[in-house]
Amino acid sequence: MRIHLTSVFVDDQAKALHFYTEILGFAKKHDVPLGGKARWLTVVSTEEPDGTELLLEPAGHPAAATYRDALVEDGIPLAQFAVDDVQAEYERLSGLGVRFTQEPLERGPVTTAVFDDTCGNLIQIASQ
Repeated sequence: MRIHLTSVFVDDQAKALHFYTEILGFAKKHDVPLGGKARWLTVVSTEEPDGTELLLEPAGHPAAATYRDALVEDGIPLAQFAVDDVQAEYERLSGLGVRFTQEPLERGPVTTAVFDDTCGNLIQIASQ
C-alpha cells in the first residue's frame, strides 16, 4: 500500500495553481474540467513527477471551511512538505513574499517552519 494522492482545500484553484507552481515550484500534473469553475487539478514535485499528487481541491463544502478555519486558528498545518534545508527554503520563500507563521525551529534532529499558502491553509516544511 502507498499514498498516491492527497489534497488540500483551496479557496481559488487558479490562485492555488499559481502559488503551488510559481512560488513553491511544483509542476501541474492533471487539469481536468469538472463543470462550472471546478477542476480536477493536481500538482507534483518536480523531483518526483510520478510521485504522490497533491489535489488542489475546491473548498466549497461547508465542512471543509469549518475544518480549515479551525486548523488555521489553532496554528496547525494541514500538510507537511519535505525540503533539504528549511532555513534556505525559508529565505527563498520569504524573498518571494510568502508569509511565515513559524520561522525555522530546530526540534532535535528535525527543523520545521510553517507558512500561509494564501489559499486558506498553513503548510509546514521540514528537514532532518
